Amino acid sequence: QVRLVESGGGLVQPGGSLRLSCAAGGFRFETWVMHWVRQAPGKDLEWVAFINPNSGRTVYADSVKGRFTISRDNAKNTLFLQMNSLKSEDTAVYYCATNSTGGNRGQGTQVTVSS
Repeated sequence: QVRLVESGGGLVQPGGSLRLSCAAGGFRFETWVMHWVRQAPGKDLEWVAFINPNSGRTVYADSVKGRFTISRDNAKNTLFLQMNSLKSEDTAVYYCATNSTGGNRGQGTQVTVSS
């Protein structure tokens, strides 16, 4: 049974940085493509980024390209999202997931970008 637990969110000022983590369990993490998705208040779920199993390929949504970096540590079954140059429009609940539409996502972690 897939288990995903996100952490690392918080309140940050515009231009600041946060690093999100996602602890994975219950499946062979090292063989799965992993995604980050987010949901802003009143909006639909939005795909953010994915990374292939060996970290050889990463793809980003245009809205975060150049500011966010997805990475993974297969030895620790952990997915990361480094977020730099944060903007108010990045405010959302962030989830790690096993597909681009948020499959198997956990409870999420709140990121609020505000001065």
